[in-house]
Amino acid sequence: QLQASGGGLAHTGGSLKLSCAASGRTFNAMAWFRQAPGKEREFVAAVRVSASPTYADSVQGRFSISRDSAKNTVYLQMNRLKPEDTAVYYCAAPNNRPINTSLRRPATYDYWGQGTQVTVSS
Repeated sequence: QLQASGGGLAHTGGSLKLSCAASGRTFNAMAWFRQAPGKEREFVAAVRVSASPTYADSVQGRFSISRDSAKNTVYLQMNRLKPEDTAVYYCAAPNNRPINTSLRRPATYDYWGQGTQVTVSS
């Protein structure tokens, strides 16, 4: 139900924009996570209805999450990319229910996209 796209290769300082299209339903919250080789999946950013976006400290000020409700799509604009941003990026969404766990935790999410590779060269 979630289809991520937009990954690729960028140089340090460059930009990429990821998209995640939801099909079949709408979600009150959506997020991006990433996973680098040999590392655990980590939170990147989340957006939910009637709330301000939240970001990991490592991307605050460089990445921006947004959503287009008409297209049922969430975006991740990534600027000033660094080599440490290299990872597979996943979009995720929880079922539409009261969320009692942190949006920063992968366990909060019920649906995951297939992942898109982002590689930043130094």
